[in-house]
Amino acid sequence: MTDALQQPLVFVDLETTGANISGDRITEIGIVEVSDHGISEWSTLVNPQAPISPFIQRLTGISNEMVSAAPTFAEIAGMLLERLRGRLFIAHNVRFDYGFLRSEFKRAGMEFRADVLCTVKLSRKLFPQHHKHNLDALVERHQLPVTSRHRALADARAIHAFWCKIHTELPPEAIHHALHELLKPICLPHGLDISTVDDLPETHGVYLFYGENDAPLYIGKSSNIRRSALAHFAVDRKHHRDTLLAQEIRRIEWIETAGELGAQLSESRLIKALCPAHNPHRRSEQELCTWKLEPAGNGGMTVRLAYAHELDFGAEAGIYGLFPTKKKAVEALREIATAHRLCLIQLGLESSVQGKRAPCTAYPHSHCKGLCLGKEAPGQHDIRLMGALARMQVQIWPFPGPVGIRETASWGGLTEIHLIDRWVYLGSFKTEQEIHHAPGACFEFELETYKILTHYLKQTKVDVLPITFGKTPHSE
Repeated sequence: MTDALQQPLVFVDLETTGANISGDRITEIGIVEVSDHGISEWSTLVNPQAPISPFIQRLTGISNEMVSAAPTFAEIAGMLLERLRGRLFIAHNVRFDYGFLRSEFKRAGMEFRADVLCTVKLSRKLFPQHHKHNLDALVERHQLPVTSRHRALADARAIHAFWCKIHTELPPEAIHHALHELLKPICLPHGLDISTVDDLPETHGVYLFYGENDAPLYIGKSSNIRRSALAHFAVDRKHHRDTLLAQEIRRIEWIETAGELGAQLSESRLIKALCPAHNPHRRSEQELCTWKLEPAGNGGMTVRLAYAHELDFGAEAGIYGLFPTKKKAVEALREIATAHRLCLIQLGLESSVQGKRAPCTAYPHSHCKGLCLGKEAPGQHDIRLMGALARMQVQIWPFPGPVGIRETASWGGLTEIHLIDRWVYLGSFKTEQEIHHAPGACFEFELETYKILTHYLKQTKVDVLPITFGKTPHSE
């Protein structure tokens, strides 16, 4: 069993004025303590020193009148800290309760830290066949005794009852394995503030590791910032490179996003801007090139290598493939020529002898049908060339102008509008008004952004907003 489970247990539930840790406050605390001395319970209403909305009053049954004479959190903080200290902190959606308590203790000038276990995640591990794992679902599924939902002590009792139930329903090995996975110890590098680790959110976004002298080390994206960032510090790291990276980290930052698209776009831009040492090196976009289909002198079609500074890759028709270098582009075209028996001279990969009709080097090996010798009509060659290129065609920007792609977090707390024009990412904003008041900026077409956006727009549900400017932000 993990070290964390050698501690006494405390099952905790809070009622609050809302879901925003930075702005809302606690209205009630319920605790069930389990130790060698037995089981004990404790609860109290808390004066939040802020009004409780009618919705929250209806949900919890806790009114402004009920908490008006209750102690403030600061008045009970010392006694509460003694109840929680040195115990495994267990709650349903533990980051909510643990985060609120850490925030309240901080306001009171105290530091609170504990090993935590989430019974939502525990239920998912133990009962993966079920879709719902909220507390109501657990109460119904396991027939847990509940006297009053959305009251702190009653819900803490329900969480404790779930804990007891699984130890009677399931073999010890299954519980041991699930707890081992959820309570994996981490080995933090020397110099990293552990309070930062406790504050990592479980949301979409980007996390950034910095080393000595604030040098950027690594940037990663995730649907769960906390889980992905902490994986780098797991004692049983799967990759040696994680061990090397962890030893260098001195500071962590993160940026929360509304969803996967925002995380991908932010990661791509930050990696390009900061060039972190442990991320794969990304080539400069200066050599980004494509094959442009054009008429040839013999009445057929050929291709010409064109670069990003020559063409608007988001608006140009008849371009095929996006390649980081000329070498990669030529290699891809040669592979196509061999597979489809295309003439290397017609494609411009070889030069013809002036005034003479001579075969390309592919013809003797039956990798060309003889256009170079007049044995194939240009039109027949064009058909194969067009078919070969079709799968590589670069998509033209499908909108008449810039658009905002609106993305809303699954928990409903954050909305972002990603401003895009001709596959160029121009930034993310909270509202359309922010977009119109944003300063103009000049950005270039980037291969990584193009890949992210073309993949995302294939999804069935994408909220696209037309954006109208007097002048588009990147046309200045």
